Amino acid sequence: MRTFIHGGTVVSATGSQLLDVLIEDETIVAVLQPGSTALGADLAAAADTVIDATAKYVIPGGVDGHTHMQLPFGGTEASDTFETGTRAAAWGGTTTIVDFAVQKPGQRVQDTLAQWHDKATGQCAIDYGFHQIIGDVNDESLKGMSELVGEGVTSFKLFMAYPGVFYSDDGQILRAMQSAGELGALMMMHAENGIAIDVLVEQALARGDTSPYFHGTSRPWQMEEEATHRAIMLAQLTGAPLYVVHVSAKQAMQQIVTARDNGQNVFAETCPQYLYLSLEEQLGAPGFEGAKWVCSTPLRSRAEGHQDELWRFIRTGDVTAVSTDHCPFCMKDQKELGVGDFSKIPNGIGGVEHRMDLLFQGVKDGRISLERWVEVCCTTPARMFGMYPRKGVISPGADADVVIYDPNGHTSIGLGKTHHMNMDHSAWEGFEIDGHVDTVLSRGRVIVDDGAYHGRAGHGRFIRRGLSQNLV
Repeated sequence: MRTFIHGGTVVSATGSQLLDVLIEDETIVAVLQPGSTALGADLAAAADTVIDATAKYVIPGGVDGHTHMQLPFGGTEASDTFETGTRAAAWGGTTTIVDFAVQKPGQRVQDTLAQWHDKATGQCAIDYGFHQIIGDVNDESLKGMSELVGEGVTSFKLFMAYPGVFYSDDGQILRAMQSAGELGALMMMHAENGIAIDVLVEQALARGDTSPYFHGTSRPWQMEEEATHRAIMLAQLTGAPLYVVHVSAKQAMQQIVTARDNGQNVFAETCPQYLYLSLEEQLGAPGFEGAKWVCSTPLRSRAEGHQDELWRFIRTGDVTAVSTDHCPFCMKDQKELGVGDFSKIPNGIGGVEHRMDLLFQGVKDGRISLERWVEVCCTTPARMFGMYPRKGVISPGADADVVIYDPNGHTSIGLGKTHHMNMDHSAWEGFEIDGHVDTVLSRGRVIVDDGAYHGRAGHGRFIRRGLSQNLV
């Protein structure tokens, strides 16, 4: 099958240019000047499918390096399956996700990875990979890390939060980072001081502060900054590359900036919720409404300026990637578990469908450049997680994961509008986007076009990832 995309502006991390794109089967085979006859006088006539991208952007399919489909958490399970979650991702122009296999105490990492393969195999609409959460750092788990790297799982996540669930102490973190450093694997960190936070939560509940707002105030930015600095110091000692997930506090970002300025392999991820939403407006919504936006790290105070600073750190290049931490829960029977006790609200926001649009709005608003949009949403995540140049770029030899994006289109987000995630509410209800995902190709196959879904469960393939290609 041959597909010819013509008339559009191809956007990369380094520039934008009017170019035509030729695809054969699942692969991009040529990127050509308009009207080029190098491969024939009339490429459109010889193509099986012709896509007119005039006045539109042609960009690599989005790479979301942080999702949680079917994650068991807080006495329930994330509401998106691999089928529903990857279908929603496709609607939003994301063509690759990297999800998390979860090891709990007493389990072997190899067994938990196999469980996540079972969940995803034959279900995904788009390509996918896995990180491995190490929830039980011991000799067997550390040996298992080497085995997983050989299987294409080259990044490992630890938690400095959630004592009794995922928490690793400093000694365990040190040992895991030593192993990661030896392997060249990437260490991912949820950086919050969970021991201290548990005290603050207990004190808040004892005062009768039980509403969702207090989820945010009991996880203050100092707890994120302190843990981030501690993780950076342990990474420096061990030589492990460190990727700090879902950074929400400007002070934690400054710790990362300092480490990067010193030449350390430290990288920051943030998410759309930390760029747009806030403690006051969302977590502070009347009654129990704020539960929709309970996530960790929490939404930060707009009065403190975290949101504007995170946008600035994207512009300066200190935020490496923007992912979603997509971890959806419905209000009914899930978020409602925390009525009267915010600590029992399952932590997570659904957003895998909206990341590309929300960040493009940042382009329209003059917060970031067009090229930076593609860089943090597509190209750098592919490099960060060992998938480049197969993913994240419009280039000969790359997978034909391509999005036709209309900068003059419009997208209204919300239930009954643009919402394909398996949730009974939208964290982004009422958001209006000055742009639109028109067509999405995954490995050369059109899976979204003209407001219709053409994908299928099982089209997506597991990506065996190499080591990170984004290190100093």
